Amino acid sequence: MKRLISHEELARDSRFKRVRNRNSLLTDLPDDVDVIAKVLESAGPSIRKRVEGTELESAYDEMGPGFQFLTNLAPVDKDSPAFILQLRMRLHGIFVGELQAMEAAGRTLWDFPDAPWEFKMNMARQTWDEARHVQIFEKLMDHVGCETGAYPESTFLFETSCADDPAFRVAGVNRCLEGLACDVFRDLMELAKQIDDPLMRQALDYVLADELTHVRFGSEWVKEFVRGDEDRQQAVKEYQREVETSFAFGGARKLARDVRREAGFTDEEMDEIESLGGKGPKRDTIRRAAELVRDRHVARQRGENVAAL
Repeated sequence: MKRLISHEELARDSRFKRVRNRNSLLTDLPDDVDVIAKVLESAGPSIRKRVEGTELESAYDEMGPGFQFLTNLAPVDKDSPAFILQLRMRLHGIFVGELQAMEAAGRTLWDFPDAPWEFKMNMARQTWDEARHVQIFEKLMDHVGCETGAYPESTFLFETSCADDPAFRVAGVNRCLEGLACDVFRDLMELAKQIDDPLMRQALDYVLADELTHVRFGSEWVKEFVRGDEDRQQAVKEYQREVETSFAFGGARKLARDVRREAGFTDEEMDEIESLGGKGPKRDTIRRAAELVRDRHVARQRGENVAAL
């Protein structure tokens, strides 16, 4: 079996539609409604092509190329028509994220045959944990009426965190990716509480307990792999900073500081991670730009002549 594969070589069956996402699309932009709206409109045809044949096709047709921001940045309201789409998108996104985490852990076990036996045992345990997580989110998707492959999959997480060096790999996967999972699961547990869904909340709490262990694996093995080598220590820190910047999503992410602290992150580390999310436009700016694009999209559908931005 081949070692150190590309994200493009991850296997999927015919249910999945894979897309390439440029995560820095908005991060690189100023905090300006008109500029963001112009970028969204220019990206419209490629966004429409990415969602073609999935459940998001109708969302695009209804709301235009900013539909994901209108959905994801909307307030939580279980009585809103958009809420079920919001929930299904999030659960499906986590499901494919768990698939990639399982593949990342399994690949870490296989990619580095000269690593210590204890390291391999940790990665084997993590792979098994991730396989259970995939099954749990499959059942949670069924719980909310969402099918596997209903939404496009980006391999951004695997691509960003899976370096070809064991120290960098566990820094990217176990500290950054699994740290991100801690934030996402705590946020979703709060959502489950708001909508009075104890089944979802309990399932997420169960998964979150595993993620704490996975982060600890990363913290321990990064230290072991760079022990006594200050240049390598600095290089791994810089790599981790780059990955965390990619996962900051323009500052749209909120750290679950209590959970991360339990997983082994220091307050200093969390302060630095939060500082990395300062780039790009504010959430409200993005939402207003998406609303502008939606209104223009709807006007075009009515046959009105809409001037270019």
